[in-house]
Amino acid sequence: MTDMHGGNVYNKNVQLDFSANINPLGIPEGVKKAFVSSLDYCEKYPDHNCTELKKAIAEHESCSENLICVGNGAADLIYRIVHTFRPKKAVIVSPTFSEYEKALCEIGCDISFYNLNENNSFDIQNDFLNLIDDDIDMIFITSPNNPTGRIISADLLSCIADKCLKKGCILVADECFMNFSENSDRYSIKNAMNENVIILKAFTKIYAMAGIRLGYAVCGDKTTAEKISQNGQYWSVSAVAQQCGIAALREKEYVRKSVEMITAERRYLENELENLGFKVYHSFANYILFRTDIKIYEYLLDKGILIRKCGNYRELSDNYYRIAVRTHSENLELISTMEKCIYG
Repeated sequence: MTDMHGGNVYNKNVQLDFSANINPLGIPEGVKKAFVSSLDYCEKYPDHNCTELKKAIAEHESCSENLICVGNGAADLIYRIVHTFRPKKAVIVSPTFSEYEKALCEIGCDISFYNLNENNSFDIQNDFLNLIDDDIDMIFITSPNNPTGRIISADLLSCIADKCLKKGCILVADECFMNFSENSDRYSIKNAMNENVIILKAFTKIYAMAGIRLGYAVCGDKTTAEKISQNGQYWSVSAVAQQCGIAALREKEYVRKSVEMITAERRYLENELENLGFKVYHSFANYILFRTDIKIYEYLLDKGILIRKCGNYRELSDNYYRIAVRTHSENLELISTMEKCIYG
C-alpha cells in the first residue's frame, strides 16, 4: 500500500528519509531553547487565543492581528476552514495535497477537479478561470504545488483572486512551501490580497517543526478569521507550540541560509536526475517530482532510503516519484545509490 503522505518511517528500516519535505538543517537552535524553556508552561492550559504568537505572526506578515488564525498545523486549518464555511461546490487542482479533497468529502461537498497537464509542466493555465462561476463556493490552490513544486504566476494569481471576489467564492491559497522559493514575496498571493482570500502557512516545513504541529492562516477579512478561530477544539495549539512559533519567527538568518542551500542543492539534484535519464519537473520548492519506468522505490528502500511514491496522487502513476532536497552529503548518497540501481 502506498503511504498517503511522506515521513512514514516507523514501520520501515530507513536511514535516510527523502519522502518528507522538511528543512534538512533541522530545528533552529532558538526553537530548541524555546521548547525546553516552555516546559514550565505545560502545567497550565495554553492561551486558546494564542495572543503573543498572533502578535509575532502579524509583525512577521505585516498585517493586523485580527486577520490571523492559528492551528495545530496547516492541515488542522484546512479542516476548520471547510467545516466553518461548508461549501456545497468546490474546485481543487489535480494532482495536489490530498487533505483538501478529504476535508471537502467529509461535508459531502461536490468537487470539481482541474487536471494539471504534464505537457504544460503541471502549471495552472488561464483556463482555470473558467471554473470560477457563481456556483463555486470555495477554491483551493497551492503554490508551490505539492508534489509538482510548480508556482502559479503572479498575473494569474491576481486574476484568480479578482474573479473569486467578484463571484463571492472563498479562495484558500496554500503557501506552506513558499518560504523555500527565492524571491518568494514576488510570487505570494499577498500581492493580490482581498477579503475572500485565505493564505495558509506552516512552521512544519521551513523550520523543521513537523512534530510540534503549528500552522496559521492570514485572512483578507477579520470576520473570516473570527469564524475560523471559533471553529474546532478550544485548545488547538499547545503552550509549547506557541513558544516555539514565537522563537522560530526570530530566525531570519536561519531562513536565509536555508533558502540559499535548498536552491543550490535542488539545482544539483535536478541536474543529476536528468543525467540518470529521468524526466524531471523543475521545482520552486524543497522537493522534486520526477518520472522513470525503473522500479527505483523498492531498490532504494532495500538500501535504507525512503522516497515518496506518487501513485496515490490523482493523475499520477507509480512511475512518478518525489524526493526532498536534503544536505549535499545526503543528496550525494541518494544519487550514488540510484546510479548503482541503474548501472549496477
